[in-house]
Parts: sequence; structure tokens; C-alpha cells
Amino acid sequence: MKSLIAFLCSVLLVINTSQAQWWKDTEKAEQERSKGMLLLTTEVQIEATTAINHMYNFKFYEAEREFNYLKIKHPNHPLPDFLLGLMEWWKIVPNTDNVLYDEKCLEYMDESIRKAEVIWDDTENPEAAFFMAAAYAFKGRLHSERKHWTKATLAAKNALKYLDKSRSFSDFSPELMFGDGLYNYYFQYVKDNYPLLRPVLWLFPKGDKPKGIGQLEKVSYNAFYTRTEARYFLLQIYGMENMNEKAYELSKYTHETYPDNPFFHRFHARSAFVAGRVAEAEKEAKGILQKIEEHYPGYEGVSGRYASYILGYYAFNYNRDYAEAKKYYQKTIDFATLTNSTKSGYYLSSKLTLGKIASMEKDYDKAIDYFKEVLDDSERKSSQHDEAKKLISETKKLRRKSR
Repeated sequence: MKSLIAFLCSVLLVINTSQAQWWKDTEKAEQERSKGMLLLTTEVQIEATTAINHMYNFKFYEAEREFNYLKIKHPNHPLPDFLLGLMEWWKIVPNTDNVLYDEKCLEYMDESIRKAEVIWDDTENPEAAFFMAAAYAFKGRLHSERKHWTKATLAAKNALKYLDKSRSFSDFSPELMFGDGLYNYYFQYVKDNYPLLRPVLWLFPKGDKPKGIGQLEKVSYNAFYTRTEARYFLLQIYGMENMNEKAYELSKYTHETYPDNPFFHRFHARSAFVAGRVAEAEKEAKGILQKIEEHYPGYEGVSGRYASYILGYYAFNYNRDYAEAKKYYQKTIDFATLTNSTKSGYYLSSKLTLGKIASMEKDYDKAIDYFKEVLDDSERKSSQHDEAKKLISETKKLRRKSR
């Protein structure tokens, strides 16, 4: 019996020793693979993936809990504060006029920069430069939304400076390409669409719009931390560039991946609408309105405006259900008014169509009132303004004939 016990003890000792050695070997291999960079550590990537998925699916409570856990484990690292700041940004995304989360977003980004600066000053670790580039970029992004052009320009210059410093670490290349892609595309976009900012662009190197789109597409497939951000921008770029099939495919994929993300949901509905996929667009539009009624996080007036217009358009043009069309076009107007979007195309088109329905119902005075409201709210050289003038003239003739 004593011999048996001694044998078992020796076996257990060998097993424990081999396990300890295996763990040491694993840790050493992981250290070599990640080169001491937290971003590349498998454990952190696994933990961050769960939290990031919660964030993009608008499960903010769950995401914040995971991000704060990372902050407890790594109190001096910029990653957790950056992710918490990114979460505040995504609370803004459904309606970028919403300033409620600005201060908190900027505070987290500043804290991420502060921690990254300490690491950079001590070691010139390229991971620290990466976080400074990313945090400054998001600050610039928010300041540009608020038209704080001086702050946005300074943040952009700092982002580019640290982006260059982080290039020495080739393992970050898919993540770094995200910044390059955005810069290449939006340099030309800003130049074309914001003439007042052209003098500022002399401070920056020239961009390349097609190259930027290609870079963002590569990031959307190959990056770990920035792939969904790249998809967010690509959806808007595809829309602006009339790349409608690409917009549809990507919006469908992102919505299926994050079904409770209102931005991806409304882009799916809109892209299906533009692509002529009637049943799909109707289904997604109704789903958006249902989630607004059920108070899902982030589902609010902007998404409601999109969804209501799609349903009103189909009711009027496809189903000839004018009662249903009036209901949804009025919802579009109500959502647009709620979000201060009374210059938007959906708002103006809804009023034009309500005027047409009123004219069809021989309520000419009401029709003319709608058309006059469009004249007041639209730009003088816009198609809606021209159409409203024409419809007022035609409706007045109909009114005279009916008397």
C-alpha cells in the first residue's frame, strides 16, 4: 500500500511539473507572439471581442461591464478607456445631432491619450502611438460633427503624427490601414464638398479617393479592432458614390451580424429600398418602427423618418392605399420635426405627396397649403421647390374648374 501511495505521489508530481512547464512554455510563446503588446494578446482579444460585439449590438450595459473589467485588469493601459469612449460615440451615431454623450466620449479619449503618452514617453512603444492616433482621430471626428473646425484640425494633425510613429510595428498594418483609408477618401471628399475648408487642406498631404475605398475594404475583411468601423464608413461611402449593390450587400451583412444596431438596421432598409427589394425593405422598415415603439436603445426619430417614408412610398406608389400612405407620410413629417430635419428630402417629399393626395381627394386648399410649405422649407434651386411651384399652379387651375 505504501508503495502504491508513493507511486501515485510521484506520478502526480510529474504531471504537475509537466503542466507547470507547459504553462510556462505557453506564456513564453504568447509573449513572443504578441511582442508584449496588449492589443495582440489572445486573452485580451477574446475578452474584447465579446464586449465589442455587445457594443455594436447596442447592449451597452453588458459592454460597459466588460470594458470596466478590462480596466481593472489593465488600469494603466489606454485600451479600456478607448473602448469606453468608442461606446459613447456609438450612442451618438443613430442621431449625430445628439450632444448628450459628447463630454463623456471626449473624457474617455483624453484619458486614453494620457495613458498612452506615459507609455510612449517611457518606451516609445508603437502600440501607445496607435492608441494616440486612434483617440485623436475620434476626437477630430466628433469635433467635425459639431463644426468645431479648429479643434477638429488640431486633432487630425495629432492623429496623423502618431499614425506615422506607429508604422514601425508591421503587425498593426490592417488596423493602421483604417486611418490611411479614411484619410485618402475624405481628403478629396472634404475638398469637393466643403470649399471653406480648402485652405486648411494645404496643411495635409494629398489623398486618393479610390485608394481609400480599397484600403477600407481590406480593413473590413482583415482587421481585428477596426473592421466594423471600416464597414460603418463604407456604408456611407457606397451610398455617396452610388455603389448601390455593394451598399445593399454590406448593409444586409452588418444588420444580420448586429440585429439591434439601429444604424445598420436603417441602412439595410434604405439599401433594400434603393435596390427595389420591396418585400425586404417593407419588412425592415416595419421592424424599425416596432423597435422604436418598444424603446430599443438607439432607435429614435432619424431611423423612424427613414422607415416611415419607405412604407409611405410603397403604400402610395405600389398599393394605391392612400389612407395608409397618408398615415406613414405624416409619421415621416412628425419624426423629421422631432429631429429638426425639416430640410430633409424625405420630409419635403412627404409633404409633396400629401398635397397630391389632398388634390386627388379634391381638397385643393389643403393641397396648396402643403405645396406652399414645401416652397418655404426647400432650397430655391432644388427639385422639390420647382415641383411645388408647378403643383401650386396646376392645383389652382383644378380649383377654379371645380367651382
